[in-house]
Amino acid sequence: MKFDGTDLYAALIHELKNSLGVLSMTLERIPLQGETEHDVAVVAARQLCEGVVDRLHQALLIYKAENQQIHLILDAYSPHDLLQQIEARANALARGRFRIEVAIAEDLPALWFFDRDLIEMALINAIHNALVYARSTIRIEADVEAGCLVLSVRDDSPGYPEHILGGLADGGAYPTTGTGLGLQFARLIAQSHDNRGRLGELRLYNDPGAVFCLRLP
Repeated sequence: MKFDGTDLYAALIHELKNSLGVLSMTLERIPLQGETEHDVAVVAARQLCEGVVDRLHQALLIYKAENQQIHLILDAYSPHDLLQQIEARANALARGRFRIEVAIAEDLPALWFFDRDLIEMALINAIHNALVYARSTIRIEADVEAGCLVLSVRDDSPGYPEHILGGLADGGAYPTTGTGLGLQFARLIAQSHDNRGRLGELRLYNDPGAVFCLRLP
């Protein structure tokens, strides 16, 4: 089989993602010993590895979207179950260093149509970013506004810098490092959700900490 440059790029990302996935599982098997220096280093290595795996997966999906349309796997999923999964993952990543809160609106529908895997990936990426910048608390929320399912991750950090908020408002590209790649991915996934011509969207704002918000029609 003959590869061109773009095929090789996609294959390399896929290979790196799989290799780091194996490394991540290996790190998970290293037990904590109750020694601060050792445990902090192990937890940091786990988080870094998981974050890089997520970034590579996002880069691969963005690459595919530039060459062909992303085909969502839409089905009726429970937003309640999704938030429980996100909360469990956030607590595992935080390992007691941050307080994880969950707020679910009383009138939240039992089911909503969306691509669960991709939405979970976007929210977990937001959790990763919050773990870097939050001071003490991360809050995961689900609500319904104007006919949209609204899924948010809030933190008590100093908030998004102006160039990130400006990039979203202008519809331009984010930096391809750090938070930027994850935000490109989240916006792409949100806008791929289409209900009778009404597209999903990513919203970012400060209130006063950073608020990452996916709105799905």
